[in-house]
Amino acid sequence: MNIAANPVVEADQTVYLKDYEKPSFLVDSINLDIQVHSDYTQVNTTLVMQRQTSGNLVLLGRDLELKSILLNGTILSESEYTLDAEQLVISNAPDHVILETKVIIHPESNTQLEGLYQAGSDLFVTQNEPEGFRKITFYPDRPDVLSVFTTRVEADKKFPVLLANGNLMEAGEVGEGRHYTIWEDPTHKPSYLFACVIGDLAVLKDSYVTSEGRNVALEIYAVEKDIPKCHIAMEALKHSMRWDEEHYGRPYDLDNYMIVATSQFNMGAMENKGLNIFNTSCVLADEEYTTDAAIMRVQSVIAHEYFHNWTGNRITCRDWFQLCLKEGLTVFRDQSFSEDLQSAAVQRIDDVAVLKAHQFPEDSGPLSHPPRPDHFVEINNFYTATVYEKGAEINRMMATLLGKEKFRKGTDEYFQRHDGQAVTVEDWVSALTVGSGIDLSVFLIWYNQPGTPKLEANGEYDAAKQTYCLSFKQSLKAHPKYPNLKAVPIPIALALFNAETGEQYTLQSEALFKNTVKDGMYLFDQNEATIEFSGITAKPVVSLLRNFSAPVNLDFNYSDEELAFLIQFETNGFNQWQATQTLLERILLQGHDANIYVQAIKNTLPDLVEKDPLLASRLFDVPTEGYLGSRIDSDYSPIVIQEQRDALIYTLARALGSFCQETYLSLDPDLQKEFSQAMGVRALKNIMLNMMARQGDIAAFELAFEQYKNTGNMSERLGALKVLVWNDAPQASDALADFYNRFKDEALSLDQWFMVQAAHPKATVESIHYLTSHPDYDLTTPNRIRAVSGGLNTHPVNTWSFGVQHFIDLAKYLDEKNPIVGSRLLQVLSRWYTLAEPQRTQVKTALEALKSQVKSKNVVETLNSMLSV
Repeated sequence: MNIAANPVVEADQTVYLKDYEKPSFLVDSINLDIQVHSDYTQVNTTLVMQRQTSGNLVLLGRDLELKSILLNGTILSESEYTLDAEQLVISNAPDHVILETKVIIHPESNTQLEGLYQAGSDLFVTQNEPEGFRKITFYPDRPDVLSVFTTRVEADKKFPVLLANGNLMEAGEVGEGRHYTIWEDPTHKPSYLFACVIGDLAVLKDSYVTSEGRNVALEIYAVEKDIPKCHIAMEALKHSMRWDEEHYGRPYDLDNYMIVATSQFNMGAMENKGLNIFNTSCVLADEEYTTDAAIMRVQSVIAHEYFHNWTGNRITCRDWFQLCLKEGLTVFRDQSFSEDLQSAAVQRIDDVAVLKAHQFPEDSGPLSHPPRPDHFVEINNFYTATVYEKGAEINRMMATLLGKEKFRKGTDEYFQRHDGQAVTVEDWVSALTVGSGIDLSVFLIWYNQPGTPKLEANGEYDAAKQTYCLSFKQSLKAHPKYPNLKAVPIPIALALFNAETGEQYTLQSEALFKNTVKDGMYLFDQNEATIEFSGITAKPVVSLLRNFSAPVNLDFNYSDEELAFLIQFETNGFNQWQATQTLLERILLQGHDANIYVQAIKNTLPDLVEKDPLLASRLFDVPTEGYLGSRIDSDYSPIVIQEQRDALIYTLARALGSFCQETYLSLDPDLQKEFSQAMGVRALKNIMLNMMARQGDIAAFELAFEQYKNTGNMSERLGALKVLVWNDAPQASDALADFYNRFKDEALSLDQWFMVQAAHPKATVESIHYLTSHPDYDLTTPNRIRAVSGGLNTHPVNTWSFGVQHFIDLAKYLDEKNPIVGSRLLQVLSRWYTLAEPQRTQVKTALEALKSQVKSKNVVETLNSMLSV
């Protein structure tokens, strides 16, 4: 029988953390037989199960056509079970069960890209996190049911590659024109980690010998023409394996590790045990076709998914409310790994920039939720910046306080205690506490409440006593669903500088409460506190939250001159950047004098360009229009922000004058031996080119066009293209035409062609329509959708005018086709309530009209949350 695919969303479908119950049955083993045909796929499943608690035998299933079901060898009639759109229930099942089911599914028409689906004409892949496996077969599809999987995959020989998790046990032919493979995964895993791939793919092979002496076969699968772009990913994989052994003592545990690249993928990548499925954007990398930033992302995501082997796979989540347990910890691990690939300060800058651009606005709007949410309607809606990025920051705070040695002892305890288990956030914090000997239970508060804390700080200097007092106060914006918000522990890394000499003081402190400053770190875990430093011979300039030691909004009574001082004398690269951000935010939102920033940059740049060009490039990071908008809670006018931001950049460009061209001409990335150094030179070179264009220098367009034509590096080519297109240079149309012809058969490069045009500051309804009507625009490929929509959202002026209808139309269309992507695109409009009138009412009316036109749990939950303001 065939069950309807899209049940109407009801209020009682909300799932609550407090209602967690253990599954009635566990699965000792599962045997899958997946037979792929041109117009259907048959899945035969045998489950060996045993009772754990009282209750019915509940198997989850969605979009499955049930053909037969046997319980302990006996065929069940329809009267012996109940079946609806979401589950199959067998009452009075015995304690020991062998259940055999046969179902028909249709991956060839599965546009939601969950479960098993066809990704182009020559590839079938799976995506089962969080609840995709139930679209393959009936199963207790929850992360706390771990089992041993044996998988048989059968298909036509036109698909030569037949993969699944684990070790290849057997391969052969099945009649004329078909073949099969059998895979056995010895590791107990939840169903969300199951994967299989059927396709026509080429493979890049390598190997790695672990610290235990295991020889691991490494394989990256992609279409033939993309194999040359897999070498960077392969090196990153080997680097990740070595790094995890050195830093966490975690060697790999299987004989093979496989990665498969596909362009039709909702996520960045997926950590399926031993068989990772990757979006092409996160595995293909080459300097000619992808930017430096994309190459860094590939290395980071490769590491992230590999690190999941222990923090997510070997130890998994008890339930989906614990998602931040595996994701937050693994993001922290991949960020730490990436610090070894480039300047640690710049990596921290990049990570915090993402946090502030995405998670801080999320935390301050209607989609705010704790890192561990306590309820949801659709779990896919909680793969958020709060779960990932804020989750990582919580782990970073605990790791920073413990130090490397004690944090390692804590993680060793965690792996020893919980290997092979499905656990909770409490289990993680408890293991860190026992392993390190330091009680970290207070950090559970961070996991359980929403919002970004506000940290107010004030400093007072007493010249006669030569003391400096710092007082702190923390507060959280009231939240209607969480009335009892508590003070959180805030690690405050700090330093004091002599305002006259620029030298850094050696700190001596007398804390007025229980905590002391140790190694420049103070743990503030109360509502208010004061600390005092002695032996301060001159009024100091204080540097707070060094390296962004806690994810909070800092409010300190810096003068603009003190911020300029920190730009020039701060020894922590992150805080040097943070000082520029704070000063720029004051200039743009409070009307402060821009000349102080300009002079500080002019004083700082010459030496920094020589020492660290990548860090120098980051000092030009003017807060984005989107971030600035997120800092305004009412009467927000996107056009005003855009004009003020443009005026500031123009002022800076004019003030730098000939320095830009001189620096541009002096920079040569080809002279750099290391990729990270060349990356910094290219980044700074592109900024100097943009600054020249902002000066109105026509020669900048000639230099940009020459750079575009003469480089073989995508970062240089794309940087030049942006200067030409976004400034409507005479050469722009020729460059765009050349870029298209050069890269029309390279999907990821062509995404950039779409993005550059969609991100034009003066994009129009017509220009966006041109892109979405283009023959190469594809609504079945999330990367291409995001290229246009992400480019459009670069400028909120465009988003909040004609862009509103663009995002609403996409959400409406994708509601049925791909609701995961539809929901995430709609979230772009989540801060509609901060707009000035009449835009505020116009957007609200459009969102309310959408309510009657969507039905997926993903889009409906997001829309209801957005309109709850």
